[in-house]
Amino acid sequence: MSDPGPSPRQSSLPAAAVHFGTHGHGRGVDAFGGGRPAIPAAPAPPPARPLPQAPALFAAPVLPSVSVLPSVSAPAEAAPPTAPAPALRRILGGPSGLGTAGLYPARREEASAPSTPAAAGHAIPGLLHHPVPEPDPVRVEEVGRRIKEWAVDEVRLFPPDWEDQFDGFSLGRYMVACHPDAPTVDHVMIATRLMAAENALDDCYCEDHGGSPVGLGGRLLLAHTALDPLHTTAEYQPEWAESLHSDAPRRGYRSAMEYFVREASPSQADRYRHDMARLHLGYLAEAAWAQTEYVPQVWEYLAMRQFNNFRPCPTITDTVGGYELPADLHAQPAVQRVIALAGNATTIVNDLYSYTKELDAPGLHLNLPVVIAEREGLSARDAYLKAVEVHNDLMRSFEDAAADLAARLPDPGLLRFLRGVAAWVDGNHHWHQTNTYRYSLPDFW
Repeated sequence: MSDPGPSPRQSSLPAAAVHFGTHGHGRGVDAFGGGRPAIPAAPAPPPARPLPQAPALFAAPVLPSVSVLPSVSAPAEAAPPTAPAPALRRILGGPSGLGTAGLYPARREEASAPSTPAAAGHAIPGLLHHPVPEPDPVRVEEVGRRIKEWAVDEVRLFPPDWEDQFDGFSLGRYMVACHPDAPTVDHVMIATRLMAAENALDDCYCEDHGGSPVGLGGRLLLAHTALDPLHTTAEYQPEWAESLHSDAPRRGYRSAMEYFVREASPSQADRYRHDMARLHLGYLAEAAWAQTEYVPQVWEYLAMRQFNNFRPCPTITDTVGGYELPADLHAQPAVQRVIALAGNATTIVNDLYSYTKELDAPGLHLNLPVVIAEREGLSARDAYLKAVEVHNDLMRSFEDAAADLAARLPDPGLLRFLRGVAAWVDGNHHWHQTNTYRYSLPDFW
């Protein structure tokens, strides 16, 4: 398959999409192992141009150069080396079927080996995931150096006594693992700044570093204007501009967005703003439940987590990869379903790996195992194991929908994007599994 070149700014929706857009959701989980074609491999990427180092706020975007992520096929993950306990047998095992390997560009041939616990951390038994290569240590070190320099010197993102926690987050390993197709370190840094800023806001506005549900809506709205700028009168513009430097979350959002919009197209930037609005809406729902001490039904919790989740991260995979999925193709319902399922599955991964950490925090911290235990009357262990099943169902649905979409609309740009999203899903799990500074597993096995 030849390289299609840079994605055009104008509408470029392939004719096949006229028909696929009417089909709705992909076939169910039962069809997952039915021999779907793999996403085709693409040619090696051309050299990427360097990104600007001194961006101006909301400057005119520059069309990114095209980068293509080669696909590396690997067999499906084998069962764990030891026999599972009876309660786990129904949820153990990896993906299967002919349509799965091409979805995972970050896999290596060793993925077919027994999934013994890694030295840096244990994978959750029975959790459907795909091993990935250890992130490039040279890139990891450079991204880690640059993100700390940005956080400390450019935006003053955290006070000195948070330094250990910032270092323990291992942003360099996280983002390099999630974006193996990024042509340069500068491209990885686009995602890394945004991730750092999002987490600073979560800590300072919502979580245990001064956050509170009280007044959260006002704080989030004002912070969102650092991403989606205020258009107001000349009299009040200076006050708004000054407010963007008033606290760490707004400083982080403003600066990270400056870098992002210089590389993103207008549609990519607007897409990101939309998904960040979704994220903030999810924050508000969780805060409302905290204020009223309401434990949601399981389906209600999952609805909240579709908004309060990782979706803004995989949605920019094309910007970080140095290309663009056209807006009219990205907006297709089938594409949106794949992105939503990826965000939902990766967010439940966070619920499961952070379970013990959140139990140690003051007050009731909602996560999927806690909500299942409360609403379905299960023990903590059984609720946790059921949450693993929920994750696995979401992962199978994601993989099924992505393979189905690739078969029905084999557009080169879309295939590239689907590989990038799948790589993000795998890299996100790898970071959670190996980040023993933050996470440890409950004693349920």
